[in-house]
Amino acid sequence: MYAPDGDTLYFTTVRRARVAIKRLALRDGSLTVVRPDANMANGMCAGSDGDLLVCEQGTLSQPARITRLDPSSGRVEPVVDSFLGLPLNSPNDVVARSDGTIWFTDPSYGWLQGFRPAPRLADHVYRYDPATGSIAIVTDALDKPNGLAFSPDERVLYVGDSGAVHGPDDYDPARPRRVLAFDVVNGGLAKERVFADDIPGFPDGIKVDVDGRVYVSCAEGVLIFAPDGRPLDEIPLPGAVNFTFGGPGRDVLFITADTAVWAVRLKTEGD
Repeated sequence: MYAPDGDTLYFTTVRRARVAIKRLALRDGSLTVVRPDANMANGMCAGSDGDLLVCEQGTLSQPARITRLDPSSGRVEPVVDSFLGLPLNSPNDVVARSDGTIWFTDPSYGWLQGFRPAPRLADHVYRYDPATGSIAIVTDALDKPNGLAFSPDERVLYVGDSGAVHGPDDYDPARPRRVLAFDVVNGGLAKERVFADDIPGFPDGIKVDVDGRVYVSCAEGVLIFAPDGRPLDEIPLPGAVNFTFGGPGRDVLFITADTAVWAVRLKTEGD
């Protein structure tokens, strides 16, 4: 996640015994640790007042949850950790809408990868409203919901389905590896359709630029699609995991891989 205040990039480390959240100051290249043990954190997005909304996948002893992280102090505040009294599985990615609601995916990868208890909920996409404390399932149409992003006008939600991979040594290209699009209607989703299919490997991170083009990371790099789903281009980078728009003009795509962070200057800017 990119923060314009300080020209800073935040990212999570590769999952091993623990996951850290780190801060890369792009002005001088200094790297610092924001939270050394972040409860198997995964996706992040900007919250309010400079904080970060973090997907904590949880462990066998710690709950899966969405939290707010103050990157200056390291203070962590729980946001949501359950649905109808049942624990979340292992939240993967999160986006904040302009109306203040928080939307996130919750696949059961933590259990399938051996660091979470057996799930008590199916794999869903949720909408949480901090103003009312209400949480709702907005779709259960995906095998393994992964990255998600809104269109610039927030009328469409794109969600990646990485069901092709379930766990270590369990990959089946016949299972879903596609991006679905939904219309956002009255706080819910409607008109489910396939936006892009047969993504190499599986879709991971998703972002949208100011012109509505959709960017999807996958095994071969970052794919770029027109708003109608037509393939436009790709940034070849085997092993691309996630990415974000950044830089003072938001015209640089910062792409994380397991061992490096790459930067690509674009002729457009992120939404």
